[in-house]
Amino acid sequence: MMLRPVLAALSLVLTLALPARAEVAIQEVKTPGGLTAWLVEDHGLPFVSLELQFRGGTSLDAPGKRGAVYLMTGLIEEGTGDMDSRAFAEARDGLAASFLFDSGADTLSVSARMLTENRDAATDLLRQALTAPRFDQDAIDRVREQVLSGLRSDAMDPNAIAPRIFDRLAFGDHPYGTPGKGTPETMAALTRDDLVAAHKATLARDRVVIGAAGDITADELAALLDKLLGGLPETGAPLPPQAPWTLKPGVTVEDFPSPQSVVFFGQGGIRRDDPDFFAAFILNEVLGGGRFSARLMTEVREKRGLTYGIGTYLVPMDLAEMLMGQFSASNEKVAEAMEVVRAEWARIATEGITADELAATKTYLTGSYPLRFSGNGPIANILVGMQMDDLPIDYVNTRNAKIEAVTLEDANRVAARLFQPQALHFVVVGQPAGVTTAP
Repeated sequence: MMLRPVLAALSLVLTLALPARAEVAIQEVKTPGGLTAWLVEDHGLPFVSLELQFRGGTSLDAPGKRGAVYLMTGLIEEGTGDMDSRAFAEARDGLAASFLFDSGADTLSVSARMLTENRDAATDLLRQALTAPRFDQDAIDRVREQVLSGLRSDAMDPNAIAPRIFDRLAFGDHPYGTPGKGTPETMAALTRDDLVAAHKATLARDRVVIGAAGDITADELAALLDKLLGGLPETGAPLPPQAPWTLKPGVTVEDFPSPQSVVFFGQGGIRRDDPDFFAAFILNEVLGGGRFSARLMTEVREKRGLTYGIGTYLVPMDLAEMLMGQFSASNEKVAEAMEVVRAEWARIATEGITADELAATKTYLTGSYPLRFSGNGPIANILVGMQMDDLPIDYVNTRNAKIEAVTLEDANRVAARLFQPQALHFVVVGQPAGVTTAP
């Protein structure tokens, strides 16, 4: 959903103003109803952004009901009370408010922006949507068809096929091992009762994490949250257990008629609360971060012209952790690109990184960090992310010091620990020449 022009303009002003601040002052807000939120209060512009994340996400699908949470999330704004989907949209637009709903493997998220003058009415409208969605059958059928259309497209998209195969190999029967959208069969079979059950299992007060930023005081936020979320169930469905890591080293090739192949590769990762995480974060940036100076970009693209782009990323999820990478290449270049990846994986594990690489990466990571605070919405989202990761409330003001504290000795010790070239698995979707499925 596009932001209303007034909110977009306000956000732009705040984007230009915020990074100049030396620190971000975060308040912890406790509501009379027992909720906790983090707030960055700023009365310079007359709007507030609110970010809610409910732990569990699509992983809370009941057995045999894969896709229920995803479909339910898409129906939250499709009518409530005496308002059908059209009336709800008109009411929202009349308040110049923005509500976005999304679900992933670990969370169901709600992002709201509202003008100060309309805050009470916008809160009441959002409360109705969260606590009493209508789930009209015509809306279910319409949104379900949209999801099915997406699933049909995914079935013909190598960029969707490759991660799906990787997840299945890595996590087996755990919810992480299958797409949150479900399959065409499971999606088609979902009933209204399934969606009601998914709503009750997922949107509960015991698992909500809250961040807010903008023109609101702590007392006002506390009252708003109790009004907004007071009608939700106190507890939801039990969270799934930790995901087993079932990925074995090797290569999986999925035949797909295309002049180029999509390649996803990876191994087990590192937990966000691991003492070595910041060193791992720096190492990943050196090896496969988004800059052209990253080793893989240099070796695979710049020196050999094997791909247009390649990158790696740490994936610390709630119930598992991965170190992943991906690239696309013409079929005749895939095998060579994979060999370069293996060689660079082994080189960083055995040789580590240089002092110059460490210094340059620290400069980039610490210098770019303030740019993330580019408005009320991103700030609220950061506040939620910090809480989801169990970070301290002063993290935004100490994070760069943690980056700076990583020594070359730390980085190279963690490189030897983290990078395991013998554990890499490549999933290749295409018709690559000279690629075998042997490890």
